Amino acid sequence: MKPGPAPKRILLVTGLSGAGKSTALRTLEDIGWEVVDNLPLSLLEQLLSTPLSKGASRRRRPLAIGIDSRTRDFDAARIVEQIQALSADTEYPIETLYFDCAGSTLLRRYSETRRRHPLAPDRPATDGIAAERELMQPIRRWADYVFDTTDTDSNQLRQQLRERFGGAADAPYLHILSFAFARGLPRNADSVFDMRFLRNPHWVEELRPLTGLDPAVAAYIAADSAYRDAIARIEDLLLLLLPRYRSEGKSYLSLAFGCTGGRHRSVHVAERVAARLREAGFSPTVEHRDLGSRPRDPIEYDGPVEFEI
Repeated sequence: MKPGPAPKRILLVTGLSGAGKSTALRTLEDIGWEVVDNLPLSLLEQLLSTPLSKGASRRRRPLAIGIDSRTRDFDAARIVEQIQALSADTEYPIETLYFDCAGSTLLRRYSETRRRHPLAPDRPATDGIAAERELMQPIRRWADYVFDTTDTDSNQLRQQLRERFGGAADAPYLHILSFAFARGLPRNADSVFDMRFLRNPHWVEELRPLTGLDPAVAAYIAADSAYRDAIARIEDLLLLLLPRYRSEGKSYLSLAFGCTGGRHRSVHVAERVAARLREAGFSPTVEHRDLGSRPRDPIEYDGPVEFEI
């Protein structure tokens, strides 16, 4: 079997139960790592040599592998030997991230969640904590990074992990959507911008069958007297807010641009804003939800708009 491309970074994530491993794996996945939990290390080489499926991304994402005392055939000393053997191959540089925590804090966490310790299902959690701490000592001594979460809550831990392991790629997944108000608001949009203040190409006969992807439609929309300032202000607002969303740890952001029929104004503005964000270093994906719909006069007619002052 032809080997797949090696991950550019491999991180073994382990530690005491309740100390933060699960939070770490979720955070790493949010910032773009490929995550596998409770994989026996004997299967690691097989995982690395498995080719990506047809159509899968060829990007060499960093790989995080979660193991703990629940992992099948767990043996801390033998795991360290396996790590050493695999690390000797420079194609697979493995780092180890270990989560530690004071026993009193772990006991409080187990009490608050009413969970049983995996090593003491029928005994007090204190017995399981003590047994696991001794069991994990060989890995703790070997670990490249040791995070003690005794005085760290989950939000602080996520932020520390993003700063340590996120790097330049740590940015929200940014999705830009165009849609038709006539066909309903998108369910999961974080922010919705209404483009119905711009003049509507639907009412120009030669533009009606075209879409916001066509230059003639784009030129018609851009000639609206409100277009330049309004769209520039929307772009400036997004460029101000996106870094703040990133610093707050938001991993997914959906921006929706709507017009009446979802074929002209919203499509053009979504494409323009996406291009501006790419220039600024972001990597948005763009979806036009209602682009394939039929142009219909009853849908495009909104009727008179009345405002209460």
